Amino acid sequence: MLKDWIALTKPRLLRLNVFAAIGGFMVASKWDINVLLLIWAIIGSTLTIASATVINNYWDRELDLKMERTKDRALPTGRMTPGSVLAYGIILGVVGLAVLFLLVNPLSGWLGLLGWGVYIVVYTMWLKRTSTWSTSVGGISGAMPPVIGYCAVTGEIDAGAWILFALMFLWQPAHFWSLAIRRVEEYRAAGFPLLPVVKGIKRTKFQMIPYIVLLLPTGILFYSYGYVGIFFLVISVAGGLIWLIHTLKGPKAKDTDKWAKTNFLISVNYLMVIFIVMILNTTGS
Repeated sequence: MLKDWIALTKPRLLRLNVFAAIGGFMVASKWDINVLLLIWAIIGSTLTIASATVINNYWDRELDLKMERTKDRALPTGRMTPGSVLAYGIILGVVGLAVLFLLVNPLSGWLGLLGWGVYIVVYTMWLKRTSTWSTSVGGISGAMPPVIGYCAVTGEIDAGAWILFALMFLWQPAHFWSLAIRRVEEYRAAGFPLLPVVKGIKRTKFQMIPYIVLLLPTGILFYSYGYVGIFFLVISVAGGLIWLIHTLKGPKAKDTDKWAKTNFLISVNYLMVIFIVMILNTTGS
């Protein structure tokens, strides 16, 4: 039963987002770390993100039955009741946002609330079921964690916050579409109008390219504004180019499933590596 409660928070997604929040915090603090503030920022971010994923599971419970990847989740199988899951999600959200507002700072709280609202209302309840724009617009919520971590320290939205937002926002579509291409028939059966379902796989492969191209300048800007050192610049640009080159091969790839799997793994490793280097190579370290 405990395993099901944890699974509702989508631990892999949660870990990635919390790590991004820590990355934003570390960049802003330049290793002059307020440990208590960091702890509260991690707790508030974790609970707020977990709340959004739990309510997402609640809202998608019937559609999850139609997908091989999700049909064995606790709600579709009846191991948990919708009411208890909804209450769980609401409690996590109230506590998480309260921590951000009261123990971090109001700006972090508002950013958390914005990300939570976009993910639940705009993405889950509306666009996910109606538009191919769900992935791109939903990226607003996914871009919030590092900005929350950053603003926990600065208390303001400056160039660093915007660059972090751009980095995460631009990373998400190509990352998610790599997964969606491999699961396109499952998404079609479930009735989700994702880009590869509505416009086709080839169109999706081409549409991934501009997001990665635009991602490259974020590393350059982060270095130019003095937030990080030369190692971050080199690794972020090199990693982005590797991802871009592989993505450019997509339209002509003979084995689309293999290509999409590799592209997905590149995207995950790209993000993990650049955030690690970002933390280690801040201008204050």
